[in-house]
Amino acid sequence: MFRGSMVALVTPMHTDGSVDFDSLRQLLEFHIASGTSAIISMGTTGESATLDEKEHCEVIRRTVEMVDNRIPVIAGTGANSTTEAISLTKCAMQAGADACLLVTPYYNKPTQEGLYLHHKMIAESVPIPQILYNVPGRTAVDMLPETVARLAKISNIIGIKEATGDLSRLTQIRELCGDNFDIYSGDDESGIEFMLQGGNGVISVTNNVVPKAMAEMCAAALAGDRAKAEELNQPLTGLHNDLFVEANPIPVKWALLEMGKIPAGIRLPLTPLSEQYHETLRAAMRKAGAL
Repeated sequence: MFRGSMVALVTPMHTDGSVDFDSLRQLLEFHIASGTSAIISMGTTGESATLDEKEHCEVIRRTVEMVDNRIPVIAGTGANSTTEAISLTKCAMQAGADACLLVTPYYNKPTQEGLYLHHKMIAESVPIPQILYNVPGRTAVDMLPETVARLAKISNIIGIKEATGDLSRLTQIRELCGDNFDIYSGDDESGIEFMLQGGNGVISVTNNVVPKAMAEMCAAALAGDRAKAEELNQPLTGLHNDLFVEANPIPVKWALLEMGKIPAGIRLPLTPLSEQYHETLRAAMRKAGAL
């Protein structure tokens, strides 16, 4: 259903931590004008873990309203409570989101059977298209390809964001789930190779900073033009790495602040980017053409 360069969008905040909807509108227009393929609202990069359920739903609703059907909006609705994930997914469907992205339950470390039953219950409770999200580096649980294959048999589970950085996962999941199941990279550094080897796109943090460049690189990679994709990706390699010098979204929010796109707001327990990394990230932004 979705292809190309999709942005894991930050949630702009005022210095008091409240959501800045004016800046959100400007960011959305920036992405639409730059060729971003889809907006992911309220994912990890959007600080979903520190917004309450009412705020979470409001950001999704306002995002859908502002985008106004110009590109797809995929809402992050995962939680480590199955009932909470169902509630958020219902909220996203009612708001008009095109699909939902559901991270594996974090912290409580379910078994593979627990992961299967969790996502199965959400999919059966809410008919909106759903994308699984596997990021064991943040959740402490790894959804194995065999579990993905079981879930792929459920009609409204349409794909997975695979953020292990392990390219062999693409091959394993494709063999088990077939060509009609979408597989997206959640790792900017390996995203180009992921698409060249048959992935359907990348859900990207880098896209926040250089959406046009990411859109062009992804288009070349999806077309199978390795030489062009590598040429376009080369200036972005610094961002792919340095946007993770501290926990995401600390660096990317600082980068957007440096670009004048958002205020300085970020919610505890996250803190502003440490000064020691400022020049490192500035250099990567200059190389990518963001400054």
